[in-house]
Amino acid sequence: MDWDNLRYFLELARAGTLVGAARRLAVDHTTVARRIQALEKQVGSALFAREAGGHRLTEAGRALLPQVEAMEAAFLAVENAAPGVRQGLHGLVRIGTTEGFGNLILAPQLARFALEHPGLVVDLLALPRLVHLSRREADIVISLERPARGAVLVVKLTDYVLQLYGARSYLERHAPIRTADDLRGHTFISYVDDLLFSKELQILDELHRPAHFALRSTSILAQYEAARAGAGLAVLPAFVAAQDPALIPVLPGVARFQRTFWMSMPGDNKHVARMQATWVFLREAVAAQQGLLLPDTVAA
Repeated sequence: MDWDNLRYFLELARAGTLVGAARRLAVDHTTVARRIQALEKQVGSALFAREAGGHRLTEAGRALLPQVEAMEAAFLAVENAAPGVRQGLHGLVRIGTTEGFGNLILAPQLARFALEHPGLVVDLLALPRLVHLSRREADIVISLERPARGAVLVVKLTDYVLQLYGARSYLERHAPIRTADDLRGHTFISYVDDLLFSKELQILDELHRPAHFALRSTSILAQYEAARAGAGLAVLPAFVAAQDPALIPVLPGVARFQRTFWMSMPGDNKHVARMQATWVFLREAVAAQQGLLLPDTVAA
C-alpha cells in the first residue's frame, strides 16, 4: 500500500476539507482528491462521505484511521531515532473545547507549548458547540459533560466558577439588587435556548426565570460584550468577567455557580507521544490557572 496515499488520507481526515488538506501538504486540492480516489480503489471501499461542508470519514475510514496514525507514529519514532536527528514531538494534535475556555485559558498556554515543540502543529477548536471524539473531530476534547461511554480515557480537568454580573452603567439605572426577588423586571443576556449545546449551561433557571432578554447568543464572548455594554445582566464565567472593572458581581454568594470541565481522548491515543505530552501539558497548564477558574471570593 502506498504510504503517500495514506499520508493524504491522514491529512484529509484531520482537515475535513480538500482545501485544508492541500494547504497542509502544500499541493493542489485536485492532487488530494486523486490520491484519495486511488486509495479507495486500492482498499475497495469509500473512506470519506462527500458533504456540503467537506469530507467526513465513513465507517471504513474510521476503522483505517488509527492504523494509519500508528504507522505515522512508528515512522516518526524511527526518524527521531536516527543519528543526528533532533528529538522532539512531531505531527498534529487537535484539541476541541468550549469557546471561552479555549480562547481565554488554553490559547495562551498552547502558544507557549507550540514554541517549545516546533515540530508540532496544534489545532485549537474553540467552539460554542460540542466537539465529538466519536466523529474524530479532535484528538483531545475538553467538555462540560463527562463522556458516558466509549473506549476513551477521561479525567476531571478542573472546576470553575460562574457568577451573575452587571455593568456599572446598567446597575446605576436600576434599583439595588439585594435578593433574588429583586431580579424581577430586569433584562437579561443569555444563550439561545434551542441551540444550547449542554444542559450544564442552563444556569439562569436555578436563579430566576427572566421575562425579558436584551440579547441571546450561542457565544459566551458575545454575551460578555453585551453585558459590559450595559444591555442587561448575564451569568458569565469568572475567568471571562472577574477582571473587568466595567462589570460588578450581582448577588455574590447567591448568584454564584460551579461547573466542571472534563478532558477525554480515545484510549489508543495514550500510546502516541505527542498526544500523551499534550494531555500532560494541559493538566499542568490548567492547574496553574486555578486563581482565574476558581477565585476564592467574588467581591462586590
